[in-house]
Amino acid sequence: MTVRSRPASEPSVVEDDEATLPRGQRKQRTRDALIDAALQLMNEGRSFNSLGLREITRVAGVVPTSFYRHFKDTNELGLVLVEESGLTLRRMLREARRAGAPMKDMIRRSVQVYKAFVLSNRLHFLFVAGERSGGSPVIRSAIRNEVDQFIDEMTSDLRHLAIFPNLSPESLRMVCELVVNTMLHAATDILDLPPGDEAQARAQEDNHVHQVRLIFLGAQLWRDENEKG
Repeated sequence: MTVRSRPASEPSVVEDDEATLPRGQRKQRTRDALIDAALQLMNEGRSFNSLGLREITRVAGVVPTSFYRHFKDTNELGLVLVEESGLTLRRMLREARRAGAPMKDMIRRSVQVYKAFVLSNRLHFLFVAGERSGGSPVIRSAIRNEVDQFIDEMTSDLRHLAIFPNLSPESLRMVCELVVNTMLHAATDILDLPPGDEAQARAQEDNHVHQVRLIFLGAQLWRDENEKG
């Protein structure tokens, strides 16, 4: 599934000549317009929970009844937003981890991939940040499940790469949970960074790399309870 990134100023409208497109393309175009409309409204300061079906379809440029051809309700639309970001980012991070680079380089590469993805998908991350601690219980649960998948995949990759071989599966997963949550919190800092400030951008990247390296350093010294004397 492709994650879209569209400037907030660009209207999310279905073109008048859409009837000339094949049925499958028309359907996908309407679906994309509905998702983009929800993102546009949230970018204007609205919470996802406050969005109504009629205003989403109005901004999308489609009739309200067409909404139900794509989503059961607004919660289902929100679940798609969560899924879109997660699937693509997980794939990109797995590729960065499996590139065969030393741990130090792997950490920086992963941070760079994450930062670029956050900046390219600003509206999606603003949505996740806002819904993670509030809003619909259905969306919060989906975000928790997505975070768990990030943690599980990172745990699997580090085990496959034989990083921290002395840690138990439970301890290794705890380390990955710390990293994932650290980077989730970092998304807000990344989005708040003034554009064009290269010095601050480099300093921020170094700080995020150091945070992850510090977690990994602690993991190297960690001993499970049953090994402590």
